[in-house]
Amino acid sequence: METEIIYAEDEDAGEAVVKASGLLQNGELVALPTETVYGLGANALDPDAVTKIFEAKERPSFDPLIIHLSRPEQLAEYCELSPRLHEVAHKLIQEFWPGPLTLVLPKKEIIPDIVTSGKNTVAVRMSAHPVMQEVCRAFGYPIAAPSANRFGRISPTTAAAVMAELSGKIPLIVDGGACNNGIESTIIRVEVDENDPEKRPELHLLRAGPVVKEDLQPFGKVIRPKKLSDRARKALLDKGEANDVEAPGMLESHYAPSTPLYIFDKPEDFVPEEGVSYALLSYRGQAKDGYMELHDWDVVEELSPGKGKLGEAAVRLFHLMRVLDESGADAIVAETVAETGLGVAINDRLRRASINK
Repeated sequence: METEIIYAEDEDAGEAVVKASGLLQNGELVALPTETVYGLGANALDPDAVTKIFEAKERPSFDPLIIHLSRPEQLAEYCELSPRLHEVAHKLIQEFWPGPLTLVLPKKEIIPDIVTSGKNTVAVRMSAHPVMQEVCRAFGYPIAAPSANRFGRISPTTAAAVMAELSGKIPLIVDGGACNNGIESTIIRVEVDENDPEKRPELHLLRAGPVVKEDLQPFGKVIRPKKLSDRARKALLDKGEANDVEAPGMLESHYAPSTPLYIFDKPEDFVPEEGVSYALLSYRGQAKDGYMELHDWDVVEELSPGKGKLGEAAVRLFHLMRVLDESGADAIVAETVAETGLGVAINDRLRRASINK
């Protein structure tokens, strides 16, 4: 299969939108830009089309997908909402949609089990990217769209990165430019007490992202779930017990380059091996972070040169991980950032990408 790239400028994306929506209507896959990362889209209501996502990504069937809506009103078409749950979801939507917040809610039967990995909940969001919005509107149905990369690999933030991952496996990549946020959406599961409307909603933070804990706290009690290792999760699955993978990006090993990536609790824990070439993924490129002068690095890339701005670091994270992965270094050492705000999501991606968790 030959993979085509079609460019879509915000002001004139008509040809790309028509071509993409036509392929989706025919049950094909299309890589689409969002404000977070590029997604691999298929008709979420067509199990055969969704199966192609799992095949192209080599993604395990127990890892559920996010569906993208064209307008907030569609939420009621695909989610089973009680009056109280509808009220809470509506407040979150008013504040954060379109944008990088995914809600995990009870699903209606119309959503195929393959989308949700057999669970009775579905992850939904509405992208803020104008090209993704236009394709969603033109297509008319929800679009299942996990990140457009091979499973477990670095998420793509450019069309070129998608081509490097999936060339020959999908018919079309819509190039809408580099993604603005650079890391995947925040995912929360919303729970309410139907018998006690005064009790605060519980917002279970399943995946950290651009919408941070502090943003969510006015809307409910933010709860972080207990983590299971991949080995423990696989043991449960092998026993036929309940699948606890509630949303994408929850596996302990994820977002990884081919080159081994290491993170350390403190710089002095890094002990270089003789004959091994090391690349450094630095936060600011400053000695005060503890790594710059620790070793004669073969390659250095900086997430936020000199500034230490978490927003810039998030945008550059996956791109620079790819750059270092292709640098020829034998191993990558990554500096973590402050565990506050967006730093939680950045450190989460680094931890999942590292081999020395």
